Amino acid sequence: MYIMQPGKALSVAQKQFIVNLKCHFDGEKSKGLTVSTINAVGRISEILNIGKRSTETVLANYKRLGRVSVENATVSKGKPPLKVQGNLITQIRSHVRSLNMSGQHVSIRILHFWIKEELETEIPVMTLWRTLLRIGMIYGDSKRRSILKEQDYVINARRKYLREKIHNRNSDGSLKRPEVYLDETFLNKNHSSDKTWFDSDDGPWVNKPSGKGPRLIILNAITNNGWIKGTNLVFQAKTCTGDYHGQMNYDNFSKWFTTQLIPNIPKNSIIIMDNAKYHNVLADDTFPTTSSRKHELMTWLTNNYPNSELLKEPNVLKSELYELCKKLAPSPIFSLDKIAEENGHNILRTPQYHCELQPIEGCWAVVKNYCRRHCDFSMAGLRENLKVGFTKVTKTTCRKLIREVRQEEDKYWKEDAEVDAKNTLNEAETKTTENYFDAEEGDF
Repeated sequence: MYIMQPGKALSVAQKQFIVNLKCHFDGEKSKGLTVSTINAVGRISEILNIGKRSTETVLANYKRLGRVSVENATVSKGKPPLKVQGNLITQIRSHVRSLNMSGQHVSIRILHFWIKEELETEIPVMTLWRTLLRIGMIYGDSKRRSILKEQDYVINARRKYLREKIHNRNSDGSLKRPEVYLDETFLNKNHSSDKTWFDSDDGPWVNKPSGKGPRLIILNAITNNGWIKGTNLVFQAKTCTGDYHGQMNYDNFSKWFTTQLIPNIPKNSIIIMDNAKYHNVLADDTFPTTSSRKHELMTWLTNNYPNSELLKEPNVLKSELYELCKKLAPSPIFSLDKIAEENGHNILRTPQYHCELQPIEGCWAVVKNYCRRHCDFSMAGLRENLKVGFTKVTKTTCRKLIREVRQEEDKYWKEDAEVDAKNTLNEAETKTTENYFDAEEGDF
């Protein structure tokens, strides 16, 4: 017999049982039966071994709603999540921009309530606050109140990226140069759905192992024509903890980039990828770097800028030399960019925290959904499911995803211009108002 323990979350059936008991006891009282009907709530709590406050809460909600309310299972207490998923970041950014453009006030509390009600997701307030800061939002002053808005460096990075994408379009919308999208992801052996239908008498028979299981790291690339042949790479990670980026390094990625990607992509391609750390390793001949020695900095300045005033100063510090060299030296070159250019290609990096601008993210969703639905909790099964999952991403799939991303690009391009125009107008109005009051004060 199942005994309900005080302090435990109650199921819908258990709550209904409480309501039925209360109705039954009230019926006994109305019929005048020789049973004690004093303190019905107390009797329910005592009989079912449930705290009195829990019983009162269930009955109060039933009286208010006329039905037993359905509540999510209680989340165990502990540290709040460290990050918010990429698709939520996209929706949050879009909502903040939409509210700003309509002139509405945006606060952390308003945003937190919207996420809970509209997205049906619970994010701790401080986690949301840190996430907003991390993706380039700022809590700043408007003309009369504080608002959430994007920082300039985020807008500028997105604008630079979008300008490159637009320059690659012909007047009819076709591409001047082929665009190749690449990305990495991971998949755990026990990646499966947590929910299943089952008969209430039988109970669930799916025996899902505890933990996520071993992890596979996956690399691939797409164009308008689907997956690029020869670019798929799958290998098992050494550990299953942390972000999958921690399981990848420049050596592994550059080997795949050189031996599998470059030989198989169309000529004169634009290779589009994110800003993972191992994507941005500086070329060996990049100067200066933080590891450059003092005499190297001095020699470079002497050879290239012999008339520099800093060279004439006594007891000059290494930090001073580095700052000047960094200012005067050519822009640093990343190793992957050098490899790409040597093979007739160019690399374009998506702005940070803009996963919605990467169509291959949608491809990963298709693959992972197939693997989740057919999971048998074995590594051999996962590898077989992966093979089939990749076939679910067709040329049509990729073209649809790329088309949707282009629509998102156009939306950003248009909205950024509208926001800038509104800001310019507000500045002009503010300046006019200031000049008016300055003139009024002068009259006195």
